[in-house]
Amino acid sequence: MLSRLVLVSGHTLKNSGSFGACLVQASRSFHQSSQSLAPVPPLPEKGGKVRHGIFPEELFTLLYPKTGVTGPYMLGTGLLLYMLSKEIYVINHETFAAASIGAVIIYGIKKFGPSVAAFADKINEDKVTEAQEVKDQAMGSLAQGIEDEKKEQWRVEGRHMLFDAKRNNVAMLLETNYRERLHMVTNEVKKRLDYQVELQNLHRRMEQEHMVNWVEQSVIKSITPQQEKESIAKCIADLKVQAKTTQARATV
Repeated sequence: MLSRLVLVSGHTLKNSGSFGACLVQASRSFHQSSQSLAPVPPLPEKGGKVRHGIFPEELFTLLYPKTGVTGPYMLGTGLLLYMLSKEIYVINHETFAAASIGAVIIYGIKKFGPSVAAFADKINEDKVTEAQEVKDQAMGSLAQGIEDEKKEQWRVEGRHMLFDAKRNNVAMLLETNYRERLHMVTNEVKKRLDYQVELQNLHRRMEQEHMVNWVEQSVIKSITPQQEKESIAKCIADLKVQAKTTQARATV
């Protein structure tokens, strides 16, 4: 019965060649499409669940809806019995050697597998740590470069303000020089005007002095000796009168 089941399943697989071709074509079109440029998801750190060391759990869950819980075991046992009954696989000394080697491998995996896995994990963690340190260093240097670039951009922006301040300073210096020269010109003009005023005052004073001297000389020349004697006598008499009056006041 099991052999017939296997034969039927084999014919079914042969007849489903078009379906397999469709799957291959679909996979090829998928890998050639633009989706192949999508980022590849990271590999899992741990493998999926297996049974008996080699059989994946997905195989059992795939057969459960059709065959039930015992279906995968019955399928495997039926395939093995079919291969043995049809002498597709013949048991000989190599089978026992392979079984012995497999037992030794399984024992080694069970015995030394955890320690080797821990050692490999430690090596992997060290590599990941080193890579993370390199990444952190690179990110730190890049962040520092970004900060330096921002600072340089800030300095460039401040440079415009500095240039404006320098332009204002130059404009103020030019204005100061202009005002100093204007003040110097004003002082020089004022000095010249003051010189003209002093010169006119000097001419006027000299004319006045000349006029006074001329008037005095004219008056002196117009006075006769007799008038001079009389005026002198009159002055002496006035002085005597003033002296008596002053003396009388002093005694009182």
